[in-house]
Order: sequence, then structure tokens, then C-alpha cells
Amino acid sequence: MSEESGIDIYRRRFLSGSATAAAGMAIVPGVFLHEIGHAKPAADPVTSDVRWGMLIDSNKCAEGCNDCVKACNDEHGLTGHDRPATDAQWIRKVKLKDKQTGHTQTLPLLCQHCEHPPCVDVCPTGASFKRHDGIVLVDKHICIGCRYCMMACPYKARSFVHETLQDQLPHAPRGKGTVESCTFCVHRVDNDGTPACVEACSAENHNAMVFGDLNDTSSEISKQLRQHSTSQIRADLQLNTGVRYRGI
Repeated sequence: MSEESGIDIYRRRFLSGSATAAAGMAIVPGVFLHEIGHAKPAADPVTSDVRWGMLIDSNKCAEGCNDCVKACNDEHGLTGHDRPATDAQWIRKVKLKDKQTGHTQTLPLLCQHCEHPPCVDVCPTGASFKRHDGIVLVDKHICIGCRYCMMACPYKARSFVHETLQDQLPHAPRGKGTVESCTFCVHRVDNDGTPACVEACSAENHNAMVFGDLNDTSSEISKQLRQHSTSQIRADLQLNTGVRYRGI
């Protein structure tokens, strides 16, 4: 027997077969899983010149407000609209409490789009990957549902699809037996748009969320990061997250 392990042989064969099938596989008629991975127009490729990020001000995030969560669910068809309810949660509100003072605050928690994402490190097939612009995604063609990425994520930001899904949205293809998480609304970003959660927060004049290019010193997010003290959740892990928080 060669030195190559059985699992390595399996991975190679699996990836080879997946690559052949990916070109024509659809979850439902007209909805192809690979669309999300190729949202950026071919004439305008993704580069590392840009790094997308988000700044969340917990001081402006009101307890009981779920506008960002609802916007995410509506944008990606996670709940409602006559679709089956799922346990998927791409963004959720969490409550923090200072045990000494009793002070509480709430904030949205989502995929942190790390520069060094643990989910990518542990994925056995390469389904979890990071684009050059910092957005972390899942290629559902080659996701085998092992859920190693869910265990590796220190933010509990990933969900597993248990049910067969119907009436999916073309820009947010999903598949039973695969893992999914916040995509920073990549379909919007690649068309010069803003993530749905940020748009909803601004529409209600809460303005607790700012999205933009961390590499652009003139962007609003870069200006605010220079002006205010901000934090990374679990900064000790040295993941260099793309999501930063103010007021925690």
C-alpha cells in the first residue's frame, strides 16, 4: 500500500467527481449551487486589493431590535415566505452581561470573515474557502456535511441544513446536508451593494452597522476605526476578524 492515506485518495476522487458534476448541477430548476461562488463578474475579478469588513456599534444596537436578523432571513429565504422553517441562523442577536455591574448590552453575531479562518483550516474537501477580498464562503458542491467547520468556528456562526428546501432564491442557493453561514451578501457586494442587515439597520436610522473596504483609508469604516477604539471578539485567537465591535 502506498504512503498516501485512504482518506486522501477519497478526497482526490471526490473532488475530481465534484468538479465534473458542478458545471450542470442544480438544486432546483434554474438554481445552481455554483452561482454564489462566481457572483463577481469574470471581467472584474476578486483581488486582495479590497478587504471587506463590518463595524458594529453595540451602543447603538437596541435590545429587542431584530431588524438585521429579519433582513438577513428575508434576503436569503431562511424563514417565512411559505418556506419551511429551518434552524439556519446566519446572524443572531446575543446579550452580554457584566457580572460585576449588571450592565447588559446586545449585539449581532455573525460569521466574522477571519483573515485566518479556522473553518477553512479544518475542512477536509476545501468546501470552506476564503476569497481574496476576505469573504469566507462554502462551496456546497463539495461540502460533505461533516460539520468540522461548525466545531472549529469559535463564534458558532455556521448552520447545518437538515431539511429538503423548496422555492429557493437564485442568489442564495442552499442544499440539504450542507453547512452555511453569513456571506456578507456577496451577491450584493459584487454588484456594488450593501449587505441586507446593514441596509435594514440604516433604514431604521439605527446606524449601528457600517460596511466597507478595510484597505481603503478613505472608506467610512476605515475612518471610524481610526477615530474610535474597537474590539475583535476572541482577539486572543489572532484570527484578524473582518467584523469589529465598538462598545464591548
